[in-house]
Amino acid sequence: MTDWNDHVERVLLSEAEIKEIIEKLARKIENDYSDKENIVLVGILKGSVTFLSDLMRALRIPAQVDFMRVSSYGDATTSSGNVNIILDINRKNLPSENLLIVEDIVDSGRTLKYLVTYLLNKGAKSVRTVTLLDKPDRREVDYTPEYVGKQIENHFVIGYGLDYGEKYRTLPYVGVIKPELI
Repeated sequence: MTDWNDHVERVLLSEAEIKEIIEKLARKIENDYSDKENIVLVGILKGSVTFLSDLMRALRIPAQVDFMRVSSYGDATTSSGNVNIILDINRKNLPSENLLIVEDIVDSGRTLKYLVTYLLNKGAKSVRTVTLLDKPDRREVDYTPEYVGKQIENHFVIGYGLDYGEKYRTLPYVGVIKPELI
């Protein structure tokens, strides 16, 4: 059996650091939304599942959950530049719902910029985004998430839902993959 830990050059965020980041994000989100607002956490599959799960448990206001699956990658490491919606949300009450897109990491910004516009055009009351990790140096479009857990440098990171070739998602921390494995 492969020990994925051996593929990590260094730990970027420990389990404890991730938990602390999520608690801070949850408090900021609670501060911006009333407990009477209709909030829907929209997880972007597959990477956001771990982050979404922990974030929704940290929130002290009611929130519904939904999912979308999109693809913008040509291969495991580079974006194709096109956003394809593979699984869309279908909500009857969209005009009364505040959507909070939950993403694991923002690189180019293309996917989130596209999704915000798409969901607003679809009729959502409001659309904001929260990401665990942000790589502003990789930004290719003018886009800034409303809630950012941590800005990081341009490293290829794995763990805590983040993958490389569908591997490493189950690591309980965020690590930098050894360059020779990419």
